[in-house]
Parts: sequence; C-alpha cells; structure tokens
Amino acid sequence: MEQEGRSLEDMHMLLYRAYHAQTNYLRPRMAQLGLGPGQPKLLAYLAVHGTSTQHEMAAFFEVDDAAISRMLDLLRQAGLVRTTRGQDRRTKTVELTATGHGALAAWDSVCDNEQDVMLAGLSAEERATLAALLERVHENLATASAPAAPAAPAPAPHPAAPHDNPQGGAR
Repeated sequence: MEQEGRSLEDMHMLLYRAYHAQTNYLRPRMAQLGLGPGQPKLLAYLAVHGTSTQHEMAAFFEVDDAAISRMLDLLRQAGLVRTTRGQDRRTKTVELTATGHGALAAWDSVCDNEQDVMLAGLSAEERATLAALLERVHENLATASAPAAPAAPAPAPHPAAPHDNPQGGAR
C-alpha cells in the first residue's frame, strides 16, 4: 500500500512550492512598480508580439478572455496600454504605450535579479537542462488537458437499391 500523504513530497508539490516562493519574491517588487498580478506578463507579451487582441493573449497564457480583459482595464487606466476597436465591434486590439515600455523595462530588471537569485549555484548546463525540462513538463500537461477533438460523425448509410433487398422489391 502506498504511503498516505505522499503528494506532499511529489513533483507537483515541488513546482507548487517553487511557484509560491517566486510569487512571494516578485509581488512586493511588482507593487513597487505599480503593477498587479498578471499585468507584467501582458506587457511583455505586447512588447514581443506587438499589437494583439485580448483573445490572442488569453490563448497564449491559457486563461479565459475575461481575466485578460480585467488586467487590461487596469493597465489602460494606468496609461500602460491603449486599446482600439478591432475589425468588428467585439474585438479590441491592444498595444503598449511609451509608459508601458518604461514599466516593462523596470520589470525586466526585477526579473533579471530574480533569475540570478532563483538559479544561484546552477551551472549554465543545469540552467539549460532545467529550462528544457520545464518546457517539456508544460507541453505534457497542456497536451493532456487539451479538449479532445470532436469525433467525426459516422457516415450516413446509403439507401439500398431495390435489388439489394433479399426479400425482393424496394424497402
């Protein structure tokens, strides 16, 4: 029989604890920059991808559109992004402002420092291995949690010709 409570020491707990230690390190620094949870990643996304839709960002970060919308509203109010109407009434495009680029530069500096702390004592090879393993972990979990493709409908049966009926005549 397996030990009860073993999940306290398994891989998911190691990731969970590392994530929370990272969050505890970054949140006060994020607040000093006037940024809230989730906002820095949107600034970084826009810097890399340029003008984007809320839906594109939600798909990339694997969250719902409403969560992105709430974060963008706060970023827009702070003058870090600007939104414009997209090709239809329901779509908005988002882009960084000059102030947003400045906030992202400050955030990138915080992340550089955090990475130095997080990876202290790891060789360049170990850092590369860790990055590759985390990418594979993400891919495995994303694949496993992706909705299954809908099954193709069964082809409709072809009506039988009158001569196909062994009793004779049409069906």
